[in-house]
Amino acid sequence: MGTLLPQMGASYSLKNYYELTKPKIWYLLVFTAFAGALTASLLSHVVITPTTWALLIAGVASGSAAADTLTGYNDRDIDAVMERTKRRPIPSGRISPQNALVFGLILAAISLLFAWLINVWVFALMCFGLFDNIIVYSKWLKRTSQSNILLGGFSGAVPAMIGYVAVTTQNIEIGLVMAGLVFLWIPTHIWSLALHVRDDYKKAGVPMLPVISGERKSIRIIAITTLMMVLFSLLPYFDHFGIIYLVTASISGIIMLALSFWLLLKPSNRVSWVVFKATSPYLAALFIGLIMDSLFR
Repeated sequence: MGTLLPQMGASYSLKNYYELTKPKIWYLLVFTAFAGALTASLLSHVVITPTTWALLIAGVASGSAAADTLTGYNDRDIDAVMERTKRRPIPSGRISPQNALVFGLILAAISLLFAWLINVWVFALMCFGLFDNIIVYSKWLKRTSQSNILLGGFSGAVPAMIGYVAVTTQNIEIGLVMAGLVFLWIPTHIWSLALHVRDDYKKAGVPMLPVISGERKSIRIIAITTLMMVLFSLLPYFDHFGIIYLVTASISGIIMLALSFWLLLKPSNRVSWVVFKATSPYLAALFIGLIMDSLFR
């Protein structure tokens, strides 16, 4: 038994640090980087080497995990107040703030090193993404402005662009559109969650849209951002992509519009949660559509 306890302790510690990185967030961001790279490769007929694949996936994973860890460090006092977040590793006391800070900085350094080894464009974008998320969003805007996720949303769009420029800078507008898909997805994703837990944000003093603008106005704004997101998602069809992507974007877009309309008609915590949960599969479907359309051109 004595030899098992240290192993259990190490396993528990690793689990806490893994949880600290908010894997559900960075999984999706890594997927957008992967999709950006694969789409660029298929369209430009550039073969991605195993080394580039490894550097790209590990770099975006460590960069996204670093951003989530360091924003968790910045937000530790807020997280301790909110019901949704008070059991996270830092506010629950499972990881000290100092250890979280060091861990986040190490992950950031790893991501920048891997980005530099790919090319200078990837490095520049990684620097921008980390700065936008950790400083602009978490440090400057989250506690002061309801526009926090708009200016902070650029960092969420960066991995798709990183994936694209890791392969090529030809037809760069494709990479920009892929990043734009993520950027316009973020308001619906975040604000529908904020609507669901608005009392938590209000208690913590975080000026998210539903806290400042109220339920009805927030739902109308979410409906508008969802419509903008769906309309923008059709843009790739008119430049480089075909019927496979169009069908994917159209069907998934109709579903998102229907859910948004449902929220307008029947505002409730349950419906706002359904909208929030639908947003991640929606974004994944768009990027899968881009890959499949590129593959079968």
